[in-house]
Amino acid sequence: MLAGPHHLNGVEDARERTAVIVEDDPDVRDLLDAVLSQAGFATRTAASGREGVELVRTFDPLVTTLDVGLPDIDGFEVCRRIRAVSDTYVVMLTARTDEIDALMGLDAGADDYQTKPFRPRELRARIEAMLRRPRRQVPAVGAAAVPAVSDGLVVDVAARTVAVDSVEVHLTRSEFDLLAALVAAPGRAISKDALVRVLWEDEYDTGTPITDQDRRSVEAHLANLRRKLGEDVASPRWISTVRGVGYRFDQLS
Repeated sequence: MLAGPHHLNGVEDARERTAVIVEDDPDVRDLLDAVLSQAGFATRTAASGREGVELVRTFDPLVTTLDVGLPDIDGFEVCRRIRAVSDTYVVMLTARTDEIDALMGLDAGADDYQTKPFRPRELRARIEAMLRRPRRQVPAVGAAAVPAVSDGLVVDVAARTVAVDSVEVHLTRSEFDLLAALVAAPGRAISKDALVRVLWEDEYDTGTPITDQDRRSVEAHLANLRRKLGEDVASPRWISTVRGVGYRFDQLS
C-alpha cells in the first residue's frame, strides 16, 4: 500500500512516497527493496535500464536508485533519460570507485552517488537528507536582485541563470547552489563541510556528521562546475582551491 503524502519543508508534496529501484543484481535489488520499504516507500523494481525509465515515467517516484552497470543501457544514459521526464531524486549505485564515474553520474543529473557495498542505514539517512531539499527552488526573500558580475561571468541568483562571456551555461541544481554560495562570499574561503551543508540546505545544522563521501561529492560537483565554466584549474578566473580548507570565489566586480 502506498504511504501518505510526504512533507518537504512544511509543504505537502502531491507525489506519493514511491521509490523505483533499477538494479540487475537480484540480491542487491532485494536489499534495496527492504531498505526503502522499511523507510515507508512503496517500491517498484526494474532489472534493466529501459524498464527503469518506463517505471519512472509511469509512477513519477519521489526517489529512484539506479545501478550504473545495467545489462542494456549504462546507468549514466538511463539517468539522462530519467531527467528528461522526471525530477525524481536519483541515487546512483556502483561498484566502481573511480572519481570520473562520480563526475559522470552527477553530470548526468544524479543527486547522490554511492559505492557498493553500501551501508543500508547510511543509504537511508542520505535519502532522507535529500528529501529535505526542495525540488524546485524559489529564490529566498531578499535574494540579490542585481546579478553578480565577475570577469565575464554573470550569476543571476534570482533567475537561477549563469552566463560566461554572454553565453548561457546550463548547471545542475547542486552546481548552481554551490556557485551561488561562493559568489555570495567573494574573497572568502569556504570549507568543504560548509558547502556540504549548502547541498543539504541546512547551513546552520552542525550536529549532523559529514563524511568523506560527502566531501568528495562537493569535489565532484565543483569539478563539473569548473569544466562547464571553462575554468583552468591551474590558473582559475573565478574559483580557487584553498588547500586544506575548500574553495574561494575571486575577482568579484
